[in-house]
Amino acid sequence: MFTGIVLGMGTIKQATPTAHGLRFAIQPDFTLEDPVEGESIAVNGVCLTATGFRADTFLADVSPETLSRTTLGTLRPGSRVNLERALRLSDRLGGHLVSGHVDTVATVGSRQPMGEFTVWEFSLNPALDRYIIEKGSIAIDGISLTVNSCSPGRFSVAIIPHTASLTTMGLRKPGDKVNIELDIIGKYIEKLLLSQRGSGRQEKDDNTGSQGIDQGLLARFGFL
Repeated sequence: MFTGIVLGMGTIKQATPTAHGLRFAIQPDFTLEDPVEGESIAVNGVCLTATGFRADTFLADVSPETLSRTTLGTLRPGSRVNLERALRLSDRLGGHLVSGHVDTVATVGSRQPMGEFTVWEFSLNPALDRYIIEKGSIAIDGISLTVNSCSPGRFSVAIIPHTASLTTMGLRKPGDKVNIELDIIGKYIEKLLLSQRGSGRQEKDDNTGSQGIDQGLLARFGFL
């Protein structure tokens, strides 16, 4: 589990093909204190296992499933990545709960400067709109951010100068692909409510027979 508070960036030193996957050698910009083989490290928001450490780099294997669902397959030697070590129970939860399990890949759209800030717009599969709410949390390449606005197939976030300087957001440009992890809480609520409907504990909506989630359903279950 992570928080989306990136510790710093790193550089892909090697990207070696394996049987259907990849093995990365990654050099962090910061010192990994007390590294432990087998620990989890988020790389651009993807939870990877550190399989070994050598000098100032760590090794991590990327499975075919991960390559098919994230942007990690596009990384090459020299690519810059965001890094975060796993959350300890004694740590501050400065961002939001991030699992490191990417839901989809989004495309960077417009980039609009607003003084020292920059408002970025992203496009993604409209089927995932229901998990994105205004002022809700979202992880972009492992960075915990707040949704400024959302519309069908699109959402925007505001990037402060600190975030731009310490993460890969300062390197992004329109057309780039980024990893997206949606707020896990919304997904659990949806599954809980739909499973209760499926078990017969909730009647279908009047007239429509819909199995979807609306404000009436949320109110009946005490969420509103």
